[in-house]
Amino acid sequence: MAEQVLADGSATAAELAERFGVSLMTIHRDLDELERQGIVRKFRGGVTAQPSGVFESNVQYRLKTMRAEKAAVAEHALRMVEPGMAILLDDSTSTLEIARRLRTGEVTPLTVVTNFLEAINLLSDQRGIHLMALGGDYDPLHSSFLGVSCVEAVEQLRVDVCFASTSAVHGGYAYHQEQHIVSVKRAMLDAAARNVLLIDHTKLGRVALHRVVPLSRFDTVLVDDGASPEALRDLDEHKVRYEVCGTKGDHDGNGTGAT
Repeated sequence: MAEQVLADGSATAAELAERFGVSLMTIHRDLDELERQGIVRKFRGGVTAQPSGVFESNVQYRLKTMRAEKAAVAEHALRMVEPGMAILLDDSTSTLEIARRLRTGEVTPLTVVTNFLEAINLLSDQRGIHLMALGGDYDPLHSSFLGVSCVEAVEQLRVDVCFASTSAVHGGYAYHQEQHIVSVKRAMLDAAARNVLLIDHTKLGRVALHRVVPLSRFDTVLVDDGASPEALRDLDEHKVRYEVCGTKGDHDGNGTGAT
């Protein structure tokens, strides 16, 4: 059932009962357990795995969404990585695509610092990569290490580039739903000589509960070519330096709003 909801994004209890051939009572009991585990959120008559302005979605849902778009943005970001660098990757599924590409071993030697367990597992056996895993309080919803210990660990570092993502972008700001993640992201940005934001186009024109930082904190914003003209115009109006990354071999483009 969890796999079905994660694949569909949301479903009503009646739909799930019919699909699995069980009673509504059984469905509601199972959905209560999935909500307790942080996999879904219940609403009247059903559940959703999708994010809202207050709640971030489970990492397993995020791993399944916008995969081509995240891949395109990560391919572009990888061009900014050179042998000998130290880079930071946050706990986003967008930067995880960078980690996947680092497994080819084409950009070594390299130091990679991250708090994302998914990225740690990907890179732990990779020759030529010095992996630094940030500790802290483990959060199974995000599969990452967070909290004061993580922030303090980041504050002791200085890296060449921080690659990060966020849940929402609007009006010249990056937003996220959860304060403990915001704190870690801010520390990561402070620890880097250069900051790059990776987002898929669904993040544009949205807001979430907490402001992370102004988009001016990023040297470059990378977004896929599904972004609407209106969304890109918002970036232009706030003089954001951005690059549009082609998803199907299309040419990349640069934002004209950059100064």
